[in-house]
Amino acid sequence: MTSVPLHPSGSGQTVTDAHMLSPAGTRTVDSSELMRSARFRKEREADWQRLETLVLRAERKGLQKMSFAETRDLASLYRQATTSLAIAREISLDKALLGYLEALTARAYLCVYAPQQRLGGLFQRFMSAGAPQAMRRSWLYILLGFLCLGMGALAGYLLYFENADWFYVFMPGELADGRGPDTPTGDLRSVIYGHDTGTTGLGAFATYLFSHNTRIAIFVFGLGVFACAPAILLTFYNGLILGAFFALHVDRGLGLDIAGWLSVHGVTELSAICIACGGGLKLGTAVLFPGNKSRVAALRRAGHDAVKLALVAALMLVVAALLEGFARQLVQDMSARFLIGWGVGALWLTWFALGGRRRT
Repeated sequence: MTSVPLHPSGSGQTVTDAHMLSPAGTRTVDSSELMRSARFRKEREADWQRLETLVLRAERKGLQKMSFAETRDLASLYRQATTSLAIAREISLDKALLGYLEALTARAYLCVYAPQQRLGGLFQRFMSAGAPQAMRRSWLYILLGFLCLGMGALAGYLLYFENADWFYVFMPGELADGRGPDTPTGDLRSVIYGHDTGTTGLGAFATYLFSHNTRIAIFVFGLGVFACAPAILLTFYNGLILGAFFALHVDRGLGLDIAGWLSVHGVTELSAICIACGGGLKLGTAVLFPGNKSRVAALRRAGHDAVKLALVAALMLVVAALLEGFARQLVQDMSARFLIGWGVGALWLTWFALGGRRRT
């Protein structure tokens, strides 16, 4: 009786001709069938073992680290194994052999045809092409997000100078932190240029503002699918808060000072809100105006870019947090604050405008 060593799961299992025999008394196996099955395995066993070795190497290291000859053999042996599996289903009496070949060909299929891009490669492709291309395709929706924020800021600014009590209407108590139209100018100036990095003054305001803006960014993206209205209203309301807060300092002659303080992290942080709003608006318009597609199909198509916009906004919020935690506290010069904030903004704009463009 012949035996052929096969290792379906690395356990060193030996498949013998005895496995082809049914329980005693249930079936009589012709000797020619036994010989044909044994010869079939013997002729192909070396190729199967070679394929299994290459599959294990591909699973552990990836195709990128395999040589050209190995990848060529992997594809060739995979095709041979599928042919062997089809033949084995017709002539073999060994269920263990069939199970081994099915498992081996399935693993080899994933190695040959499944996407081989690793997490680092996906991130690199997103940063180099996917994100900036999605930004350019969605420029109109992002512009609408900036427009909503700008109109809200202008409304809050003008309403404050019409009646300073509007400050208390727009500004949440946690954000105001005791500041208002009655706060002395000296106190406002001291917290702008003070070195207090604790939980008081503008330090506490900036921390709460970042948390607030992060929630707003999540909401304007997630709720934009509901006919765009929630995204527009939330972005506009965030602008009202910004406009009223800025007007308070302009009224005391501290307009440039507070603009420099906000620029360090605000250029990146507020842009992230507008980009998230643009993603939400893109989803909402797909629902409202699906065109000749179904709403599900239109939403699925718009979602490809909208999700990328949300990821860009999340990345920008992380950068804004770093700028707020370090640069804003360490840099006290107004000009330097403007340079940092708008310089980082220029880098974002350069990435969005030039990233992923193909050379001609």
